[in-house]
Parts: sequence; C-alpha cells; structure tokens
Amino acid sequence: MDDLPHPATDEIQLVNVFAALGHPVRLEIIRALTSGEERFCGEILPDEPKSSMTHHWRALRESGLIHQRREGRKFYLTLRRDDLESRFPGLIDIALADVTSTRSGSPAPQVVRKRPAPRRTQ
Repeated sequence: MDDLPHPATDEIQLVNVFAALGHPVRLEIIRALTSGEERFCGEILPDEPKSSMTHHWRALRESGLIHQRREGRKFYLTLRRDDLESRFPGLIDIALADVTSTRSGSPAPQVVRKRPAPRRTQ
C-alpha cells in the first residue's frame, strides 16, 4: 500500500529540492541512495535518532527527491534520479560532487559572485 504523498514528476519544484538538499544529513541520505537500489530506511544512517530521521524522510519525499514505500512496519527508500534528471538535468550529480569533495578533504567549489559596479552620482 502506497499511502504516502509523493509529488508527480512535473510537480517537483526546484526551491523544494534545494531546501531538502540544504541539510547535511539529507545530502548524506541522497548519497547513500545513489546506487539506485531500494534501501531499508533503518540501514542508511543507523546511529541517527529515529525521530530525526522521520523528519528527514518526509522532507526528502515531499520535495520529490526520494520515493518511500511502506511494507508492513518497514519503510523502503529509492532515489527518484530519473524524475529529477528529467526536471533538473545534472542537479543530483552537482549536489553529490559537492558532498564527495567535502568528504575527501578538498574544499567545496566556491561560488564567485560579481559585485555590481558602483553607481555614479553626478
């Protein structure tokens, strides 16, 4: 029975995906799901409190990043890579590259912002 709410592919909003990916624990969960295999939620980050993980699962599911299904008392998760790739090509790879570079000790790439030219007064 799949009674958990999941947005349809065309309903996945970039702002919600960014909000979900903005938390380090949720980014770790996404990294753990990149194999494409369905995983039992209790095996992904077993040392985290169950109450905290429930919040993270919901944020990821409602943003459209994961599919979560219930089987008995267990929940199973998969990354919605195909759906995300069709909506936002390359986004997951970019997000995971940042996790990989941060985990390997290399600094994450810096975003360079141009400052606006000063306004001239006459």
